[in-house]
Amino acid sequence: MFRQFVRSLTDTAHNPARSLRVCIGALGLAVSAMVPVPATACSLALVLAMDGSSSVDHLEHDLQLNGMAQALSDPDVVQAIEAVGGIWIMSFEWSGQRQHFLQLGWQHLTDAESAERAASTLRESRRGFIGFPTAIGYALGYASVQMSRAPAKCARKVIDVAGDGINNDGFPPSSAYKAFDFEGITVNGLVIEGAEDSPLQYYQSHVISGPGAFIEVADDYQDYARAMKRKLIREIIGNGYALVN
Repeated sequence: MFRQFVRSLTDTAHNPARSLRVCIGALGLAVSAMVPVPATACSLALVLAMDGSSSVDHLEHDLQLNGMAQALSDPDVVQAIEAVGGIWIMSFEWSGQRQHFLQLGWQHLTDAESAERAASTLRESRRGFIGFPTAIGYALGYASVQMSRAPAKCARKVIDVAGDGINNDGFPPSSAYKAFDFEGITVNGLVIEGAEDSPLQYYQSHVISGPGAFIEVADDYQDYARAMKRKLIREIIGNGYALVN
């Protein structure tokens, strides 16, 4: 079944807000002053993988979708996108072994208008599946294939896996890392706390991978938008953000 799945995928502070703006603005100046970047250059290809497993109820699903949309269109995130000259992004919902639902196809974000278009698409996305288990290994495999289909060759490639539990269906993340192409890809995690058994240690030991990989933590689903915003900025401008915020 594992090999069949692989084949099928291949086929088919004091003032944190101000310090954040200063940091992003400084980054934009540094990039423009130090490196002449061609108009067609791509700094980041980002794949967002959102948890839609059976542990996520309808309200929590909506909080994730709206949280992603809110974060993506946030002025600070838009400023970060503009500072690096734009990014490519896509998003999908994952749950069971073959339950992957496209929420946002590859989009090139360069400014507030393009970010708001992507955010609107996310807000209007329906739920793909209900009642399936947590197959993180399969989600990673699917994300790797989607990354290989990015419309541009980008300087950095990042997959972000959000979830509130550990793998309980199908092959584990370690098998995905062996079977799929993750060369040059960083896998970060957005861990959603609130359940009795926290998945934080599992994500640290088994999910995140690659250069500069990190985990952002949401205290609960109500905190998802805040955590997503912080994670996006850190991914867009690089890990230097973590040193100043």
